[in-house]
Amino acid sequence: MGIFVRKLGIDLGTANTLVFIPGKGIVLNEPSVVAVDQQTNKIMAVGVEAKQMIGRTPDNIVAYRPMKDGVIADYRVTEAMIRYYMSKALGRWNVWKPDVMVSVPAGVSSTERRAVIEATLKAGAKNCYVVKEPILAAIGAGIPIQEARGHMVVDIGGGTTDVAVISLGGIVSSTSVKCAGNKIDHAIADYIKKTFNLAIGDRTAEDIKIRIGSATTIDDELLLTIRGRDYISGLPRTAQITTNQIVKAIDRELREIVRAIKDVLQDTPPELSADIIDEGIIMTGGSSQLRNFPELVERLTGVKAVLAEDAIYCVVKGTGIALEHLDTYKKSILSKK
Repeated sequence: MGIFVRKLGIDLGTANTLVFIPGKGIVLNEPSVVAVDQQTNKIMAVGVEAKQMIGRTPDNIVAYRPMKDGVIADYRVTEAMIRYYMSKALGRWNVWKPDVMVSVPAGVSSTERRAVIEATLKAGAKNCYVVKEPILAAIGAGIPIQEARGHMVVDIGGGTTDVAVISLGGIVSSTSVKCAGNKIDHAIADYIKKTFNLAIGDRTAEDIKIRIGSATTIDDELLLTIRGRDYISGLPRTAQITTNQIVKAIDRELREIVRAIKDVLQDTPPELSADIIDEGIIMTGGSSQLRNFPELVERLTGVKAVLAEDAIYCVVKGTGIALEHLDTYKKSILSKK
């Protein structure tokens, strides 16, 4: 049966790339990282293997994240990455060139869109459909996007936050801000530097966010012992950090995300605003899983917010559903040979 895979959905994210095969589900979920040997310009490793190298490589090997803020920053490396993920997902014996659907941020320019299409076709796709992330996130979250009702989707990933109001299968108003998971991680690292004089890496910051982070202050705080390098002595040292310190550390970033939501709400036609008040704001994407984030959005906008189920997989599931029902979603998907 494996020879007949003809369709593939790719959620090409800043932090992770996921691949979906209709009928099989998510077949691959790996970091969007490529390790390149600078002397020979050869690609050494992709995905999980490459991520383990971040911050731990000799000088000549550089771990790249070819997707900067959700768009292609390094074309050649992205193409290699897409090719690697496609062949890994399809297996060795796949003889057909698949139809591939790739997600892009809502704010993507036509040049950036072309780049994604070219890279995917060069990597071995027969056709490439490029679809905006909020549309896919909405489909994956089970929102009936075809009907004449307004739905608001907030997709918070690693590099970008996409906010969009969708009605009749199209985006009515949207914005894309380059403030999401990675910025939150940096804010945590900065705070720990200022407060504890301790240097920590990106991976540690992300770990702190996931384990004890929250969007609003909580009464029974979680505690975590962190390890890092002392800025003054240069030696390794540990410190204790609590949830409410993290809340303080990431406040500015979260407010920037909420400001984007407010901007889109202010741009939305009144009829659709009424729908959004009824339906609530649907939050998708990995970074929307931060504790109490929907509560914060609700507190600052006055509109109820709900975390979609499997928030982190909404976009990639959306690619799978859209691929299986291409004719239904044809309107929402600008297909490009």
